[in-house]
Amino acid sequence: MAETQTIPFIAADRVRAALPYPALIDALRLAFAEADQTQVPRRHAHALPADATLLLMPAWRARRQLGVKLVTVTPRNCERNLPTVHALYVLSDTDSGMPLAIIDGEILTLRRTAAVSALASGFLSRGDSRCLLMVGTGRLAPEMVVAHCASRPIERVIVWGRSEHKAQEAIERIRQAGLPDHVSVNTNRSLAAACADADIICCATTSTEPLLHAEWIRPGTHIDLVGGFKPNMREADDALMLSASLFVDTLEGALAEAGDLVQPIQRGLLQPSDIRADLTALARATHDGRLSADQITLFKSVGCALADLAAAGMVQQSVAGDAV
Repeated sequence: MAETQTIPFIAADRVRAALPYPALIDALRLAFAEADQTQVPRRHAHALPADATLLLMPAWRARRQLGVKLVTVTPRNCERNLPTVHALYVLSDTDSGMPLAIIDGEILTLRRTAAVSALASGFLSRGDSRCLLMVGTGRLAPEMVVAHCASRPIERVIVWGRSEHKAQEAIERIRQAGLPDHVSVNTNRSLAAACADADIICCATTSTEPLLHAEWIRPGTHIDLVGGFKPNMREADDALMLSASLFVDTLEGALAEAGDLVQPIQRGLLQPSDIRADLTALARATHDGRLSADQITLFKSVGCALADLAAAGMVQQSVAGDAV
């Protein structure tokens, strides 16, 4: 009888240690530049009770690795003091199908999501960006802040949330997440005033109504929209979507799932051709990204299994190296 294989479970602490942002950003740049070597079917999305969502996200690369992420997104979990997102990642060998590891998918998702935004910011935000506005106070907020600080010389972070109490809690978590010592962080109850101060605005919410308005955004700002992953979700108003230079993580995903794009396109205000480029074009340098200091750039991400696979590969390699 063949021996029973023990499949390692890689917990959150080890995942975090295996994915330092500078190295993860570099790995994602390469993964997107070589996107044609990875098979990424469109993710499955299934509605669950209580406005929750089940996502299944597969990706594989020939003669390398195969991964599937199972995600549940439950907006009402904030009322239970539980994470909105729960996830597991199953990594296997592509050729044999042999399972290699089961990975904590929540921290994998948080880290790769933040690193994707930081990668895009490197192409789209001004190189002298020093003030970051974080809109949203969930578990993603600390990761987004630290990742953006790894990409640009951020000196000041402003946190805005609907609840001042949650904003203060988010500040403490941001400080504990590896924020550089020289970076100050505080709250601002006026979102309009905070937008006027910011060089980069990162929005990570589950809002179904626009939070960011075009008249609040000064020339040269980079907008990073992360939260809306369903067609009924919005983080930016139509005027901002029309006035900004638009970029996405993947065209297929953004055009199918991003309410900030789907809604104005359905009303004839935008065309898919208004999107300047996706992250693959930016990573391959077939698009220049930001063209001027006054340009307002907007990056919309909905998540991509290609990024999960790249991050999971880093985790498995790091853990295997530790075992040697």
